[in-house]
Amino acid sequence: MKDTNKHSVILVVDDDEMVRVTLKALISSLGYTCLIADGGQQALSILQATSVDLVFTDVVMPEMDGLQLLAEINEKFPATDVIVATGFSERASYAEVIKAGAMDFIKKPVDQAELDAKLARAFRERDLIHRLEQLSLCDDLTSLYNRRAFDQRFSEEVDRANRQGYDVFLAIVDIDNFKDYNDTYGHSEGDKVLMELSVILKDCTRHNVDMCFRLGGDEFAVLLPGTNATQATEIVQRILLRYAESSFGSTTLSIGIIACKRDKDLELAEDEERMKKRADEAMYEAKHSGKNCVVCRI
Repeated sequence: MKDTNKHSVILVVDDDEMVRVTLKALISSLGYTCLIADGGQQALSILQATSVDLVFTDVVMPEMDGLQLLAEINEKFPATDVIVATGFSERASYAEVIKAGAMDFIKKPVDQAELDAKLARAFRERDLIHRLEQLSLCDDLTSLYNRRAFDQRFSEEVDRANRQGYDVFLAIVDIDNFKDYNDTYGHSEGDKVLMELSVILKDCTRHNVDMCFRLGGDEFAVLLPGTNATQATEIVQRILLRYAESSFGSTTLSIGIIACKRDKDLELAEDEERMKKRADEAMYEAKHSGKNCVVCRI
């Protein structure tokens, strides 16, 4: 078994206790973490409380059958894949199961070699999809998250901060006089400036906590969850000073930073646009104040 599967979690759903116990022993022997549920409702409760990579479910079950469970998982837990198993082939064909949104189909009694092969393929596909998704969210030049990732993560962080009661700050970072630098030294040298700033952003922010983005051109963004105004300002001041030490001609940074506080009178999407606009306005205020400075708006 490959090391990549050691932390993968599989949930077996079957109303037959002997089948559940047998499958759990078999799947565990293949190197996966295995959970069990005696039906669809218990499975949904487990999925609500625990991160599960793949559900292995029987089709014929009382109260909620496997296809109904599949529909619930597809709607509520789209990151979880499903393999459907049945000993009654007339009740669900391969085509029906795949069309309903399952990753794969297997007949009972389950053959160990076939199960091993199907699980290995399922996790290879999951890994490939994850890598492709990550590539689609990364800026090619700097390897920072791109604008698409920013729009996605910003919504997630603002919503999470609002639900859990902590602060999140947004900083917009723009390189002053970058066009002049590009015109003078060429685009390859300009790219070096962008790459150096990306390194500075990552070095000056908290690993696996703060998020850095290249929005496009010479504009960047940093999300700072779980900070207060003083802490957030200290982080962006470090970015400003580190960049100044790099001495890229007449270029400097203008940074606007705001607290992303929800206005409950506005819809979430409208409120998010309001926050982004405030951060842009703070950045432009920094530019109009002489550049090479930080403007913070609570």
